[in-house]
Amino acid sequence: MIRLENIEVKFGDFTAIHDINVHVEEGQFFTFLGPSGCGKTTTLRTITGFNNPSKGKVIVKGKDITDLPVEKRNIGMVFQNYALFPTMTVYENIAFGLRVHKVEKSELDRRVREMAKKVELNDQQLMRKVAELSGGQQQRVAIARALVNNPPIICLDEPLSNLDAKLRVQLRNELKEMQHNFGITTVYVTHDQEEALTLSDTIAVFNNGVIEQIGAPNEIYNHSKTEFVCNFIGDINKLQPQLVREIAQKSNRQLNLEGANYIRLERLHINYSADGDKVTIPAKIVSREYYGLYIKYTIEAAGQTVKAIEKNDGTKNFKTGENVTLSLNPDDLMVY
Repeated sequence: MIRLENIEVKFGDFTAIHDINVHVEEGQFFTFLGPSGCGKTTTLRTITGFNNPSKGKVIVKGKDITDLPVEKRNIGMVFQNYALFPTMTVYENIAFGLRVHKVEKSELDRRVREMAKKVELNDQQLMRKVAELSGGQQQRVAIARALVNNPPIICLDEPLSNLDAKLRVQLRNELKEMQHNFGITTVYVTHDQEEALTLSDTIAVFNNGVIEQIGAPNEIYNHSKTEFVCNFIGDINKLQPQLVREIAQKSNRQLNLEGANYIRLERLHINYSADGDKVTIPAKIVSREYYGLYIKYTIEAAGQTVKAIEKNDGTKNFKTGENVTLSLNPDDLMVY
């Protein structure tokens, strides 16, 4: 559906993205993830035509569109600030692109109202000025405006970042459901790891203008290809050589003491039996954070502190200062 082949983008002497290669399949929800300034938005704007690459090709449905103007690409775009017309009504905002394409009045009206219904905007809201709407409603208007021309692709640049946390989670779920119902190929930009893991079929992790890893959320999280990806995606423990040495001794494994060893919080268990390939290490609870669904413990083991998450099922409730055992499977270590 979308292929980026050896894309490079420069701004003067500065190279913003280096040799980017991406393949987005039809109907896929594909996310560009990374910290600010890593090149993800620059890559998105190269797909939509707002940036011209200094090298490489943008191919959509087998056609080279690298030099095609923005307005001829038929790609929907939702900007971070929505870029709506605040003094226009919701109806006028959604209809804007149809008017540019000189769609006949009755057909325009049908398509605007049909699209508004799909994104759950009612007739009363259609007649209101955009400035009178909540952030969540404005986001729906922006999505409706992007989709009303029936583009085969929609690109979204951090569309939830301006919303409060609760609304962000709500609209995240709605956005995924909407994308599934429309079946539209979606390219999404975010710096939020949880958002990326929740929404995406495939994630490309950006760092300093290059892609460090492309894969499904499970692959990115559990089999991080690089140390950067491992650290950027979710909470993780970096294990000191002394703790790695103890794990190696107890498991009779040859572990890499020179490398950087990491393990996810949920892969550490407190007071579990050492069944199978697990090893247990004497430890002590240093502190705890209560989150309702789970409890996050800071634990001292082999001279260093690590964090572990235990599901709050009512059966375990460890106290600060309590002596415990820490269990883990050496196979769960990620080594770089």
